[in-house]
Amino acid sequence: MSTLEEHVDIDVPLDFAWERLHRVETYPRFVKGIRQARPENGDRAHLDVDTAGTARELDARITDRVQEHTMEWRTTGGPDLAATLSLLPLDAEHTRLQARIAYDPGTVREAFGGPKGFAQATAIERLLRDDLDHFKELVEQER
Repeated sequence: MSTLEEHVDIDVPLDFAWERLHRVETYPRFVKGIRQARPENGDRAHLDVDTAGTARELDARITDRVQEHTMEWRTTGGPDLAATLSLLPLDAEHTRLQARIAYDPGTVREAFGGPKGFAQATAIERLLRDDLDHFKELVEQER
């Protein structure tokens, strides 16, 4: 498994960011490739994804560690993807969103296509960075 970590500082209070992070239906607004997302059965989400021209459906299980302001999600079918999203207060009005993504490069390549090796890692890193920046823009505009 490969692991990628990124973070972004957001100009909103922690509780505001935490509530927005749990709005699964807004994921298409800030996560590239998600066409539609909906929560299902409390701790599950269903995602319609379009990557490299290939449409597929993914289901994920979401687990919260509320006291730590950490959300974990993992796909429940292929491809095997996992993420940990943690919110850390910087002060009363600013929050850091830390994202840690674990993925198998071969599985991602088979499921979504794309380049091999370093080029793929760079592409995934760029996508994560863009998604975090889009989340930041979204929540700051909603405030």
